[in-house]
Amino acid sequence: MANSEAVITNRGLLSMCRVPFPSFAAPLRRRHVAHQIPKEILSDPDLQAAVGSLPPNYNFEVPKTVWRLRQSQAKRVALQMPEGLLMFACTLADILERFTGAETIIMGDVTYGACCEDDFTAKALWADFLVHDGHSCLVPIDATRGLQMLYVFVDIKVDTGHFVDSVRFNFDPGSRLALVSTVQFLSALQASARDLAPEYCVQIPQSKPLSPGEILGCTAPRLPSNTDAIVYLGDGRFHLESIMIANPSIPAYRY
Repeated sequence: MANSEAVITNRGLLSMCRVPFPSFAAPLRRRHVAHQIPKEILSDPDLQAAVGSLPPNYNFEVPKTVWRLRQSQAKRVALQMPEGLLMFACTLADILERFTGAETIIMGDVTYGACCEDDFTAKALWADFLVHDGHSCLVPIDATRGLQMLYVFVDIKVDTGHFVDSVRFNFDPGSRLALVSTVQFLSALQASARDLAPEYCVQIPQSKPLSPGEILGCTAPRLPSNTDAIVYLGDGRFHLESIMIANPSIPAYRY
């Protein structure tokens, strides 16, 4: 069967079979956080009010960013993000300037993926800190040679119940489904996979060093040939097309 794509309607949802999910079944371990954000930043009412000007379902991790910039005593901060997030860049820049005293520079060049953190341009603009929003840490932060750097995934909350219902509507119970997404929607993808697991054979494929379920426009896993469908939770087609090219015989669906 040729690879095809279909947009899941608001009525459809997926199911999965009872297969082991080590990442779901393993008990959560209590982790010690060595560098916690100070309470005076987390509970700052002015900062909370400023963050309220950003979409509530988008987590730009502003308190952590403010804390890191204050820690490093950054003076000139470059902000880099994919085109889909640039609409929030000016608001974010205003917040960071107000609460850190640093000057911000919005880098408007196209950012194609996690491999495109532009430390060279940031240095050319005399920035001493680069905040890269919207991608995972594919390039190590110690590889920027003197330029301090912070990755912010920008977790986006979506209606997982609607997604799950859409999958169930469109796929028969017991179907073997591969669920994939971009880093912004990974938490929603994992939550949806847990809900679908009792009904469907769900797999969350991984291409290391990416997180389970994460795909990029240049990186996608090869799936077992008996996979019935690829279900992509995310926006755009760029990342989805990557896994479609890697698995041309498996139909793909976009929510």
